[in-house]
Amino acid sequence: MSVVTNTTTIGAIDAPSRRNTELMLMVFAIAISVFAYANVGLAMDGKLPSGMFGYGAGLILLGGVAHLVVRKFARYADPLLLPLATLLNGLGLVLIWRLDQSPKLIRDAKSAFGVFTPSAPRQLMYSAVGVALFVGVLLLLKDHRILQRYTYISMAVALFLLILPMFFPAKFGARIWINIAGFSIQPGEFAKIIIAVFFAGYLMVKRDALALASRRFMGLYLPRGRDLGPILVIWALSILILVFETDLGTSLLFFGLFVIMLYVATERTSWIVFGLLMSAAGAVGVATFEPHVEARVTAWQDPFKCFQTNNACEQIGNAIMSFGSGGTIGTGWGQGHSDLIGFAANADFILSTVGEELGLAGMMAVLLIYGLIVERGVRTALAARDPFGKLLAIGLSGAFAIQVFVVAGGVMGLIPLTGMTMPFLAAGGSSVIANWALIGILIRISDTARRPAPAPAPSTDAEMTQVVRP
Repeated sequence: MSVVTNTTTIGAIDAPSRRNTELMLMVFAIAISVFAYANVGLAMDGKLPSGMFGYGAGLILLGGVAHLVVRKFARYADPLLLPLATLLNGLGLVLIWRLDQSPKLIRDAKSAFGVFTPSAPRQLMYSAVGVALFVGVLLLLKDHRILQRYTYISMAVALFLLILPMFFPAKFGARIWINIAGFSIQPGEFAKIIIAVFFAGYLMVKRDALALASRRFMGLYLPRGRDLGPILVIWALSILILVFETDLGTSLLFFGLFVIMLYVATERTSWIVFGLLMSAAGAVGVATFEPHVEARVTAWQDPFKCFQTNNACEQIGNAIMSFGSGGTIGTGWGQGHSDLIGFAANADFILSTVGEELGLAGMMAVLLIYGLIVERGVRTALAARDPFGKLLAIGLSGAFAIQVFVVAGGVMGLIPLTGMTMPFLAAGGSSVIANWALIGILIRISDTARRPAPAPAPSTDAEMTQVVRP
């Protein structure tokens, strides 16, 4: 009895400690964001921005509400996930506001649309909606295992969201948006969460069959032919998305997520090899006949060769030059020229502003924050007590990591551009709202995994006598 009592007491003491740590980190994250906002205003205009206090109050309100909800309804959750997401969201608002002040972007918007609408206030509104969804996840999702009941329903919903953009006009060469009542929504951002729920539920049931190997070749255990069916279906779906929607980013995310979760569920390296070979074959095949994808591959191979003829080449070329001009410590907040990239400066290429104005040091710090979110998600998966929670946590963390990799890799010239947005940093309502929901689910899984087990009921004298009696 004393052991159980001590365990319960330790758990009860640990919960306030976690939340106090989270609160201190939240204060630090908001302070950094407000300081960055002030720094941009001083650098560009020589005075504090007029909206700094309103921005700071809004960020404090959003962060405070999120923290109070976690303190009340997820007492044992990881204390780092919420502050890290708040810091990225706050820095993203600063970067978007900084680009709103660019005379070039203002002129370009007026010449193209007749009016310039600042993106920062709209992004703050989307952030509020994202935090509201985060709160809703924690209030309504009392136990993440409830999601397992909707395994096949989630598959149908995810496929519907992925197919829906095909019926809307292409935008910037890709069909990844739908327009409803004047708002553009990117369904793929929400589909990545829902498809992770399906993969977790499906692989939890089928992992034993998928782990079987029929033969060994060059050190790899090859899966049985009939077990290749799931990966072939997912590969075909990702290729169809790439062909009909010319959406390289969602295709990579969709297929990569399944391969990661398949590897974790079966512990077979052969699935990773098959996944890489099939993704490479599909991408090369589509790039040979799809002009939009071919243009991005051409820009990736040599952006300066087609600088004057290909818009993608011009964007990547300017991005590479902005990274180079930033050097080690950067030009300083508000002192760069990443606005020369054009309309995507606050979306796909927002990392160029980070690289130029904060330099290599600032870029590594931002990537480290993303890495910490992924690490805490993986740690949550390791701590989860049920296989569904483990697979769901690793799936959500993997989806987040893949999105960061394909966006950062495309902007830096490591891989072709994908058209996806950098989580929390880039302007885009769908992205920030979906990623807040992702963080909410990870916090719920973390709380369930770290919550102390209930103490067993005390044994009666008769039961104790039966146990002791030989």
